[in-house]
Amino acid sequence: MITRTLLLAAAALSLAACSPEPANETSGPAADPPPVTTPATEPSAPAPTPAAGEQGGTDLWKTVANAGDQDRVARLADAWKGALADANKGHLHGAEIDALGLLGVPDAGLTGNLQPGPGKYRCRTIKIGSQGESDLTYVAYPWFTCTVALTPGGDLILTKTGGSQRTRGLLYPDTDKRLVYVGAQAWGADETTYPAYGQNAERDQVGVFERVGTDRWRLVLPWPKQESKLEILELRK
Repeated sequence: MITRTLLLAAAALSLAACSPEPANETSGPAADPPPVTTPATEPSAPAPTPAAGEQGGTDLWKTVANAGDQDRVARLADAWKGALADANKGHLHGAEIDALGLLGVPDAGLTGNLQPGPGKYRCRTIKIGSQGESDLTYVAYPWFTCTVALTPGGDLILTKTGGSQRTRGLLYPDTDKRLVYVGAQAWGADETTYPAYGQNAERDQVGVFERVGTDRWRLVLPWPKQESKLEILELRK
């Protein structure tokens, strides 16, 4: 019995030695472990959408200009020929035409720098030739202000902001020597906005835009709807 009792006591001591120590007590319930958090992720901003372009948002002028106005551009050489013949008739305005320099030469367009930078320009209108029997075959108007703007949608817009006949339209790529203008004209002091191309056929305009010198460009409108056979808008910095 002694031996059995000693053996049982020894076994109890051995088991007690192998038991883990009790955890330290706290004054209250055990605190919950801190929650595991992950950094908040900002929602990705949507990609900006380019502003829609005017006149269909295209860079192909023939998809905007109607057939009649496309024909005006195609007959540009005839407009130059007829207009200069009218102005030089009887040597009446030959000196004025000569004084224009490259501005009055049909094939004077230069390559490179076809697009004027955005900003303000000096501009003036010159009308050459006559529609009908009028003897008024050359008129040069004073200088006004024009602007060139590049919109977020990629439109290059030319605007003549002063005078009784004001022009506004888009310049489209065409060849290595010219752009093509498609726009419309506002008339008089009472009109505070410009009509859109195609809104009023009498106001619609088409022409070619060329560089004819350093910081010097011209917009040539062949067979305009009123007055002359050829109209030139000169732009200078």
